[in-house]
Amino acid sequence: MPTLQLLWSILRTPFAAEVEVDFAGKVAELVKRSKHATQHAITEEATKTAVVLPFIQALGFDVFNIEEVIPEFIADVGIKKGEKIDFAIKIGGKIQILVEVKPISTALGSAQYSQLFRYFGTTDAKLAILINGREVWFFSDIDEKNKMDKKPFFVFDFQNHDERQIEELARFQKSIFDVDAILDAASNMRYVKAASAMISSQLAAPDDDFVRYVGKQIYDGSLTKAVVEMLRPAIQAALDEVVRNRIQERLNVTFGKEQPSVEPTDRKAAEEPASSSDVVTTEDEQMAFMISRAIVAKVIDVKRIVLRDAKSYCSVLIDDNNRRPLCRFYFNAKSVKSVGVFDAEKNETRHNISDLSDIYQLSANLEATAKQYA
Repeated sequence: MPTLQLLWSILRTPFAAEVEVDFAGKVAELVKRSKHATQHAITEEATKTAVVLPFIQALGFDVFNIEEVIPEFIADVGIKKGEKIDFAIKIGGKIQILVEVKPISTALGSAQYSQLFRYFGTTDAKLAILINGREVWFFSDIDEKNKMDKKPFFVFDFQNHDERQIEELARFQKSIFDVDAILDAASNMRYVKAASAMISSQLAAPDDDFVRYVGKQIYDGSLTKAVVEMLRPAIQAALDEVVRNRIQERLNVTFGKEQPSVEPTDRKAAEEPASSSDVVTTEDEQMAFMISRAIVAKVIDVKRIVLRDAKSYCSVLIDDNNRRPLCRFYFNAKSVKSVGVFDAEKNETRHNISDLSDIYQLSANLEATAKQYA
């Protein structure tokens, strides 16, 4: 889980709306459909049948009622006549949601969805959905009334999501649909994302203003430039400690109070000796360790899993044994991070990642490796 997601999961207020008991089960079924469609659905129509219609149905809408889920919806815009949007969804007799579908082979980041923009201001709809069977992008008019935002306020990935995101997706169920509440939450998400980005930047490198703000609370003298530079590493270390403590608190709740902490950073890796001054376990390495440990927790006792840092990489080992590697983190490169996983013969394969959450995509590999030692 990346830093921003972790902070959000720690600080957020739980979603209080009622969620259908079986909604998580419906999402699990959609996950299966999405993965199958990734391999077999090529066209837009196949994507609609395999994932999109089941998704709309999972939200509680009657896909067989053309007065509720309107296929090939036409809304003439200016000189544009006869253009169609894939689906319009009515609630209470009014069009509330517009849905545009792309083939599952099309990345939404590069997709053209101009029809959604054009139609958005011509109907009562305050929500627009762009979906390709893998991802669902939700739009509204937060920036400018009656004009669809250029960026989604919420993205749900059927094949890579967490419990919090399922809770957010549940807001769109017909049985509890409240467009005002959704838009309030969407607006709040914008500020949360902006605040999270700011916090993340300060975690990485506290700027002068932030250091001065904290410095006023802890330093009695004048905050000269020299004092600011003296306080900066201490404040950054304090931020790291706060995050580590929060992580540990969450792990204690998940795995029990006996959960061991991350191995000290001055442990020496037998396979690559290095002095303690040469080895620094970064926050990303610690978080990656916790993610990998959480992934295999259901197949092996987490107390057996330890982190051993070396100069070139971090090893996650079973029983603190070099002959029982679970994975390795190669995070020292400036531009590319990679995770090494092992097969039954302990052959290592590296996978590049762009975000720590990508480690979840290696769950099957990690679980298979852990089972060998269980």
